[in-house]
Amino acid sequence: MSDGIPARAAAQVILSDVLRKHRTLDGALEQLGHLEPRDAGFARAIASETLRRLGQIEALIRNFVPKSPPPHKAGPTLEILYAGACELLFLNVAPHAAVDAANRLAQADAKAVHFKSLVNAVLRRVARDGPAVLAEQDAARLNTPDWMWTRWCGTYGEETARAIAMAHAAPAATDLVLKDATFAGRLGGMPLIGNVVRLPASSRIEELPGFTAGHWWVQDIASSLPTRLFGDVAGQTVIDLCAAPGGKTMQLAARGANVIAVEREPDRLERLAENLKRTGLAATLVQGDARDFVPESPAPFVLLDAPCTATGTIRRHPDLPWLKSASDVTFCTQTAAELLAAAAKMVAPGGLLAFAVCSLEREECVEQIEDFLRLHHEFAREPIGEADVLGHAQWLSAEGDLRTLPCYLQEIGGMDGFFAALLRRL
Repeated sequence: MSDGIPARAAAQVILSDVLRKHRTLDGALEQLGHLEPRDAGFARAIASETLRRLGQIEALIRNFVPKSPPPHKAGPTLEILYAGACELLFLNVAPHAAVDAANRLAQADAKAVHFKSLVNAVLRRVARDGPAVLAEQDAARLNTPDWMWTRWCGTYGEETARAIAMAHAAPAATDLVLKDATFAGRLGGMPLIGNVVRLPASSRIEELPGFTAGHWWVQDIASSLPTRLFGDVAGQTVIDLCAAPGGKTMQLAARGANVIAVEREPDRLERLAENLKRTGLAATLVQGDARDFVPESPAPFVLLDAPCTATGTIRRHPDLPWLKSASDVTFCTQTAAELLAAAAKMVAPGGLLAFAVCSLEREECVEQIEDFLRLHHEFAREPIGEADVLGHAQWLSAEGDLRTLPCYLQEIGGMDGFFAALLRRL
């Protein structure tokens, strides 16, 4: 039976990869394949929760260590401290187990060994005094970088910004979109809207009924909304741009649309193809940049789920606040504007163009649409009605766009932050 050291060592490496090398958490987690499932799960939990609570943990450590050891001399000492504090305060690991493991990790590293006494003393103090310090912290503010907090307060107001940040403190549940809504009873989850079912965040996807047979796929409820805006697409051509991993392509195909799915990255397109094969759905796949794609003829429906900062998905990607910056907003906004202009050329007269992003940033959402409409007088905003979002009026903005926030549906686990606008070619 494992003593937890392999899991903790892996978590330490993952945290170093994210915080020092700016590698994504999903990418860093790929190295867990060599571990036993139990150790891999523990390592994932340590790394994810440490990043989710990093602001609080950093403030706590600074409270006990006013002058942190220099990383080039201390090696992974800070990562060991962060993970150890996370175990003690957020994962409810027994103090003797967490402190002893941290000491052993420090002892095993050529640089951290010189700070073993510091690790031991700090984590013992965290175990003793940490809960009292946490009780006085402003968790929402500490776990949200300044650039995000300032933006969200300006866009949504401080009360909503705080609610968004608090929603990020809990891992996201697992939402499944079903090919056939009658399969919901086999899964035992919570029905949400239409054919979407919610399961606990800890669900093991591959072990659920219907995975191999392709009865469903994983897709957050918010991400499932944009395709609903098109209404009946049976027998109609729909161009899905930036289509991988394929959730929206599969939604459209399941509703009888003739989908042309365009994706630039070959590996992501391969994943989309695998998802279609598993679910028994069909689409025409095109590998290439959407800005260069020219369809044989304009389509009545075009969907662009544009690349963005993804700040609406922090519940799923707790590394994101520590990897992104305000400059990423500008870069993503510019790229999405190019894609939106290209997508507009693919829409048939009278047709609909849906623009979607999983971002909370105003520049990537409503301002993007306002800029587009100023330049493209051949399009007009098509207001989204309550019926399009199954009666959830809170999900609609004053401009008539779809706008969900992570703090919505909080009583049952929240949802991703998503924006979508519907544009009609005149």
